[in-house]
Amino acid sequence: MGLASKLTLVACGIYFLVGLLTGVWRYLATRRNPKSEAPRYVNVAHSASLQYAFASLVLLQLLQLSPYPEIVNLAAAGVPLFFFGASIISYLIHAALRDTDNQFRQPHALGRLRISPPLFHSFVWLLIVGEVGGFVVLFVGALRTLFGAGR
Repeated sequence: MGLASKLTLVACGIYFLVGLLTGVWRYLATRRNPKSEAPRYVNVAHSASLQYAFASLVLLQLLQLSPYPEIVNLAAAGVPLFFFGASIISYLIHAALRDTDNQFRQPHALGRLRISPPLFHSFVWLLIVGEVGGFVVLFVGALRTLFGAGR
C-alpha cells in the first residue's frame, strides 16, 4: 500500500471517529435543549465528518486503480483530504463557539476573527478546485486502468 493510500485510510478513520464523537455531542446537546435540537454546526460537523469519511473511501478505491506515480497520487488525494479536514475543523470551531448558524453570512467570522469576503471566497474556490481536481485526476486514472490505457 502506497503512502497516498495510507494517508487516505488514516484520514478516513479520523473523519469517521470525529463523526461518531460529534454524534455523541449532538445527542447530548439535543437532550439538554428544550426544543430537542442541537446547535446547527454540531449537526453540520457530524454529517460532514461522516460524509468525508466515506468520500475518503472513494478516493482510496480510486487510488488502488491509479496508474500514476506515487507523488501524483499523493497530491491528488492529499489536496481533497486537506480541504475535508479544514472544513471539519471550521465546523467544529463554529459548533464550539456557537458564533454563527451560517458561515456564508457576512460578516464572515471564526470566533472573534473577522475574515474578509475576498479571503473567504478565495478559500472556498480553492476548496472547490482542490476537491474536484483531485477527484478528477484519480477518476481519470482509474478509468485508464479499467479500460486498458493505464498500467
